[in-house]
Amino acid sequence: MKHVISLVGRPNVGKSTLFNRLTKTRDALVADEPGLTRDRRYGHFYFDNETHILIDTGGISDDDGIGGLITEQAYMAIEESDVVVFIVDGRAGLTPVDEDIARRLRQSGKAVVIAVNKTEGMDRGVVESEFYSMGITSIHSCSGAHGDGVGDLFDAVVGEFSKKIEEEAEADILAYGARVAIVGRPNVGKSTLVNRLLGEDRVLAFDMPGTTRDSIYIPFEHHGRQFTLIDTAGVRRKAKVHDKIEKFSIVKTLQAIESCNVVILVLDAQQGISSQDASLLGYVIESGKSLLIAINKWDNLDKSTKDFVKKELDRKLAFVDFASIHFISALHGTGVGKLMTVVQHIYETSRKTYATNMLTKILEDAVLSHGPPSVGGRKIKLRYAHQGGQNPPVFVVHGNQTDKLPDSYRRYLINVFRKVLKIEGTPIKFEFKSSKNPFEGRRNKLTPNQMRKRKVQQLIKQKKKREK
Repeated sequence: MKHVISLVGRPNVGKSTLFNRLTKTRDALVADEPGLTRDRRYGHFYFDNETHILIDTGGISDDDGIGGLITEQAYMAIEESDVVVFIVDGRAGLTPVDEDIARRLRQSGKAVVIAVNKTEGMDRGVVESEFYSMGITSIHSCSGAHGDGVGDLFDAVVGEFSKKIEEEAEADILAYGARVAIVGRPNVGKSTLVNRLLGEDRVLAFDMPGTTRDSIYIPFEHHGRQFTLIDTAGVRRKAKVHDKIEKFSIVKTLQAIESCNVVILVLDAQQGISSQDASLLGYVIESGKSLLIAINKWDNLDKSTKDFVKKELDRKLAFVDFASIHFISALHGTGVGKLMTVVQHIYETSRKTYATNMLTKILEDAVLSHGPPSVGGRKIKLRYAHQGGQNPPVFVVHGNQTDKLPDSYRRYLINVFRKVLKIEGTPIKFEFKSSKNPFEGRRNKLTPNQMRKRKVQQLIKQKKKREK
């Protein structure tokens, strides 16, 4: 599960500079002027072998007007964070605004790490000492502009994540067996489907969007197999989301997708496929999760409408041709009975292991049937394949010039491997590695004997030219 970290503090203490350094971007505007950042900005950064969500915020102040709105945005970011990095200016020292922010952070109950910024060339022990009066013990000096101390700072942040394990453990302890996240837009019947699968009214289901606010983890047994169902909040387009509680709910839904093994995307047959459904599908695919699409409220449609909906599905879901599609009625139970059997099959498929000789044979047959094109007069050669990962299956193909392999041929290999290995409901990822010439860039060094022979040959050529 991706952790959420927010960067907060007074204006002009270096929050955006640190954000750009960690995300390795220039997304956040940086200048020696307070108040440049106003809205929350989200980014991803990689640390300690994990990807985390980072939030840059505007400066917190006691001003009214737009300053008050910026402050409100910052405190909303704090609410949705797992850990807050409170940035203070080591050169300016402790200010009353810093003390007020620290008081609000202690009241929030969030894990807080203080980053004393702009301390390059200073005695860090002396600089840090005055900030201990704020009652927060995790204090680390750094320089967002130069990178000094940033690694130690985020070692402390990761340490706070480990302290939160017990708080998050309820979901983890309950989550045994395959984790199945049920996602979709509001009011498509996700909670109704969960209740139908469980055979009881376990979660609140009501004909009003936004009934579910948090991700609910529910242990579940089906035909002797263990699962954990995750009922999630509905995800709407960002432009339509104004309630801050709903924004936090969406973050929880995206985290549930990251932590699950199989996603059941619930669509409303009567509403069709929207751009928001496509965006949610894109997030699931990017996460590499196995996918089952449940078309709900199917029993209320007549035959002509069903035929039209099926044609629309074939047209709009062509980019997820690996997904298993099922037509159900969560309210009446039609088609729901076999969903978990399919989920178990998809889960097992995503975790299968394949022998290298089998994968290499499939690759050889695919190349023999339809070889890769030549590039610059040189033929691309694919030599062998092996498995590089599971859930989703990752196949590593070795050869030469593989970086020049066209996307169309990559899709061809995916289709061949999917058909031969009968991989259903889960995406397939390919990694291509090119073998390097060990002598590339090296010049042959002649031995003394070779140099003498070359000199003799040159003298003979010169003599023949003079004789002519």
